[in-house]
Amino acid sequence: MTVQALEQLSDLPGVGAVIDAAREACTQLRWHPALRRRTEEARAETLVRAAQASAALSGARLPVAVVREAVLGVVPWPDDAAGRTVAGAVRALAEADRLVATWQRAPLQALARLHVAAASGLVPDDALGRPRLPGEQPGDGADLLDAAGVVVPAPDAPAVASRLAGVVALVAAPPSSPALVVAAVVHAELATVRPFRAGNGVLARAACRMVVTGRGLDPTGVAVWESALGAIGPAYPLALAGYAAGGADGVAHWLRTFGRAVVDGAEQGRLVCDAVLAGRFPS
Repeated sequence: MTVQALEQLSDLPGVGAVIDAAREACTQLRWHPALRRRTEEARAETLVRAAQASAALSGARLPVAVVREAVLGVVPWPDDAAGRTVAGAVRALAEADRLVATWQRAPLQALARLHVAAASGLVPDDALGRPRLPGEQPGDGADLLDAAGVVVPAPDAPAVASRLAGVVALVAAPPSSPALVVAAVVHAELATVRPFRAGNGVLARAACRMVVTGRGLDPTGVAVWESALGAIGPAYPLALAGYAAGGADGVAHWLRTFGRAVVDGAEQGRLVCDAVLAGRFPS
C-alpha cells in the first residue's frame, strides 16, 4: 500500500479525528507514574488481559484470574480447545514482543513464528507456520457476516499470497504514515483473509500489537485495546466484515471502530497501571 493510499484512508470521514484521539489517549497513558519504574509489571498484566480478550474474541473464554494463574504456573492450562487457544494467545503476544525487529526486516517470517505460537495444538504440525494450501479452508471466521448475514468467504490460496504481499508492503510504510491506520489495516487484512488454517484472529491481533507498539502509538504496550474490542460485542466482527466488502464506508467504519478501541484500551491500560501501584489486580 502506497503512502498516498494510507493518506487517503486517513482522510476518510471521521478517521482523522479518531487518529488524533488515539494518539492523545496513548500519550496520556505513557505518563502514568507506574510506567516510570514498574513498566514490566504493567506489561505483564497487560499480556494476561490482552491474551484473555483475544482468545475470547476467537470463542475461547477463560476468566482473567485463571489466565493469570496459568501464566504464573500456579495452575495448568485446561486440556481442551479453549485452554489451548488461550495458551496460544499468551504465546503469540509474548512472541510478538520478541519479533518487533524481525517484523520490520522479514514480516512473513514473523507471521510464521506468530502462527506457530498461536496455533500449536490446534492444527497438525505440518500446517503450523505456513499459509493455506489450495483446497484448504480456514476453520475460523464464522462470525464475519455481511449485510445479508452470510459469512464473508475467505480468499483462495493463490489470492492469499497476493494479500500477504500487501501486508508486507504495509510493514514497509514510512514512519510518517499514521500508526493507527497501518495497525488497523494489518489487523483487518489478516483477520479477514485468514491466511492460515486456524488461529487467524489471535494472529491478527498479535501482529497488530506489534504495529501499535513498534510504530510508537503505544510504545509502552500497556493499552488493552483487545479488551475494548471485546466489549463492543458483535460490532467487532461486523466492522471487519464491512472492511472485507471493500467499500470506502466499510473501511472507514473499521478504522473508526479500531481507533475508538485504542482510546478505550488506553483507559483500561490506565486501570492496569493504577492496580500496579496499588499492588492488587482485580479479577
